[in-house]
Amino acid sequence: MSEAPLPAIRSLPSWLLGRAAARGRALVTEALAGEDMRMWHHVVLSAVRDLAPVAQADLGRGIRLDPKDLVGVLNDLQAAGLVVREPDPKDRRKNAVSLTEQGARLLKRCEKAARAANDELLAPLSAAERGQLMEMLLRISATAE
Repeated sequence: MSEAPLPAIRSLPSWLLGRAAARGRALVTEALAGEDMRMWHHVVLSAVRDLAPVAQADLGRGIRLDPKDLVGVLNDLQAAGLVVREPDPKDRRKNAVSLTEQGARLLKRCEKAARAANDELLAPLSAAERGQLMEMLLRISATAE
C-alpha cells in the first residue's frame, strides 16, 4: 500500500486556506465559549446590530443561513433576552429582529474575544503581512460571490 500524496495535497492553496480557516474557527469558537456564545449566534447578533430592525428572511439571506437554522438561533437568542422579534413596521406579515441592550453588551464582549482570537491566529505575521493577507483574502473571496 502506498502512502497518501500528502505533500501534493498540502501544497495546494485550498488545503492551506482550509487548515488556516479551521484553526481560526477553533480559536474563535473557544473564545466565544468563554462568553457562553456559539459562532452562529455571534454572527446573527452582529448582523442584527448592523441591519436592525431587519426582517428575519432578509437576515437569513444576508448571512447565508438556512431559514430553519436561523429560527433555532433566533429562538435561543430571544430566550436569552438578546434579541426581540416584533412585527416589521414596513410589512406586518414579517418579523423584524432587533438587538436588546443586553444583546449589545454581550456582542461587544464577543467582538473583543473574537478579535483576540484572530490576533492569536495571525501572531506569526507582522502588521504589514497581516494587511497583505487581508487584501489577498478579500480579493480571493470576492471572486466567489
